[in-house]
Amino acid sequence: MRISVVTLGCKVNQCESAALTEAFAARGHTSVGPDEPVDICVVNTCTVTGRTDYQSRQIIRKVIREHPDATVIVTGCYAQTHPDAIADIPGVSLIVGTEDKERIPDLVEEPLPERPGRFVGDPAGIRTCSAPPLDRFAGHTRAFLKIQDGCNAFCSYCIVPYARGRSRSLPEEDVLERLCRLSRNGYREVVLTGIHLGAYGQDLAPATDLARLLRRAEADTPVERLRLSSLEPLEAEGVAETIRSGGRICPHLHIPLQSGDDGILAAMNRHYDSAFFAGLIHRLVEAIPDLGVGVDVLAGFPGESENAFLRTVALLEALPVAYLHVFPYSRRPGTAAVDLPGQVPEAEKKKRCETLRALGQRKRQAFAERFVGRTLSVLIEDKRDPATGLERGFSENYIPVLVEGGPGTAARRIVPVRTERASAGRLFGKVSP
Repeated sequence: MRISVVTLGCKVNQCESAALTEAFAARGHTSVGPDEPVDICVVNTCTVTGRTDYQSRQIIRKVIREHPDATVIVTGCYAQTHPDAIADIPGVSLIVGTEDKERIPDLVEEPLPERPGRFVGDPAGIRTCSAPPLDRFAGHTRAFLKIQDGCNAFCSYCIVPYARGRSRSLPEEDVLERLCRLSRNGYREVVLTGIHLGAYGQDLAPATDLARLLRRAEADTPVERLRLSSLEPLEAEGVAETIRSGGRICPHLHIPLQSGDDGILAAMNRHYDSAFFAGLIHRLVEAIPDLGVGVDVLAGFPGESENAFLRTVALLEALPVAYLHVFPYSRRPGTAAVDLPGQVPEAEKKKRCETLRALGQRKRQAFAERFVGRTLSVLIEDKRDPATGLERGFSENYIPVLVEGGPGTAARRIVPVRTERASAGRLFGKVSP
């Protein structure tokens, strides 16, 4: 059969979709693109915001409209938290929650019910981190490896713990084996990812932590670059020494701030204040001078006054960060913040997001300009930049770099690039002899 897997959302979802694609291939099925004729289409959804709920429904309806004879399976976090809404969409065959996602290749071989079949349990009972070995990560120059799942933090705005369950980790030996496997299949860089990555190892017996895993990965695997996805502020310094030692851990951290106002941080159930966050970023950048720090920020949380928002802007303006990921607050039923007073109008949220995104663009450009005239190590991507036709890649500290073609710029190679100028947060350069 012809199988298509459509993915929305985070890197963890991308890992799980890649695993589904390989599992179908192991059964003799053929992977095709979403625009090609398909027999089975899996839509792996996201529910982190109201916008992603809407996008998930749009994609589901689009798949059904374009492939009316296909078996359509909806899985992922939106399927876990909103199965009734999905069941109301005519043409859906199966709704599969968190616990049964890996069973999808088996489920489609069973007789399908007349109404949408549901396999949606309670993720709170899941105690193991499931991450089937991957040989290929189609469409990506770098591979993602899920080493942790679930979250125990329960930030007041976040639905993810209800969709993913409690924090759980992939055992160290399994992580190392999967890293070696990806390296053998040509991946020069692997991104270690999870829902709450900094909680890695706390649930294992004996308990361990992310810093120890990174040291073992450097010592016992051949992967040339290891990159980390998002780390919580209280956990970031635990890996800083490993990065500072100058090994194969990329000098790049993504650390969510969410708000620069202490009252809003407390209402969000974030366990730090703005002074701690500011001190953390300065300590990290002082210890690792070329470190690229990305920051998540949430605009329009209930009770966020104009002054509270301006405190967030002022904090971010003063910090040596490389870029911002900006999100408007989205009311998620089932979370503690859904009924808080002081809901910010949508138009005001949009305005605040625009202000923060403009600041983020200035930060990107300023960070890129620091490295003009330097030689950086760049992993060349599989695809060229569509606007310029140049080879493109990312530096170790996550600056996008456009490279003039020439010897040594084949895709998936790590090459030294002498940078010449910066524009729109990107660097331009040539391969250094």
